[in-house]
Amino acid sequence: MAETLTSLDELKGAVDAGDAPAAMAMDDTPRAPVRDALGRSYATGKRKDAVARVWIKPGSGKVVVNGKEMGTYFARPVLQMILRQPFQVAGVEGEFDVMATVKGGGLSGQAGAVKHGISKALQLYEPSLRPALKAAGFLTRDSRVVERKKFGRRKARRSFQFSKR
Repeated sequence: MAETLTSLDELKGAVDAGDAPAAMAMDDTPRAPVRDALGRSYATGKRKDAVARVWIKPGSGKVVVNGKEMGTYFARPVLQMILRQPFQVAGVEGEFDVMATVKGGGLSGQAGAVKHGISKALQLYEPSLRPALKAAGFLTRDSRVVERKKFGRRKARRSFQFSKR
C-alpha cells in the first residue's frame, strides 16, 4: 500500500511527481463513439417539464419532431434557431438527420429539451465535438423550473394588495 498523505501540500507534491494513487489519476483514455446497429446515437434531453428522446444519424440535415418537420412543429423562428444551435457550435450543420419525440411542457421547453438531446447525442456520436458543446453549455441540463404557488399568496411570491382599512 502507498504511504499515507497527511496534508494538501503532500498530496499536491505526490500528484506533481506522478506517484498519486490510481484512483486519483486522470483518465486520459479517449471516449469511444456510442452508436446502435443502425448507425444512430440516442440521447434524452430535458428542459422544464419537457422530455425529448432524440436519435441522430448522418444525413442531409432533416429534423423531424413528433412525426412533423421542424418548420411545422416549431413555427416560431426563435425555436428553430434554438434547435440549430448545437450544429452551428459543433460546425456540422446539415450533416445529421434528427428524429425526436417530445412530451410535456410547452413549445419553448420542448425546443430546449430537443436542443439538449441533440447536444448529448452529437457528443456520443462524435466524441471530438464534446469540448465545443461543453464550452457552449449545451450539455448541462437547465434545471430552472416554475416555482410552485404558495398558499395565502396570489402567485408564487406575489402577495395580495395590502389594504390599510
